[in-house]
Amino acid sequence: MEGNPMFSSILMLVLMFAIFYFLLIRPQQKRQKAVQQMQASLEKGDRIVTIGGLHGFIDAIDEGTVVIKCGDGSRLTYDRSAIREVVEKASK
Repeated sequence: MEGNPMFSSILMLVLMFAIFYFLLIRPQQKRQKAVQQMQASLEKGDRIVTIGGLHGFIDAIDEGTVVIKCGDGSRLTYDRSAIREVVEKASK
């Protein structure tokens, strides 16, 4: 006795969506949440790297922008979303 072919194809679609969700969508959402949390917790003095590869220290911070002090003393203004990672948190 065979099952309904329409039911089995719907079951396969649901199964494929579940696999895509747990292997692709959910991990991506976790990464985005971690990046947003890191960017929200930036502080003056943090040693950071931008998405363009610029290394420096946060000299000033605003709601949407950060001023980065580079090794030669120059100060550059970047969007907060351009910060890729915090290499070292500022010592308090």
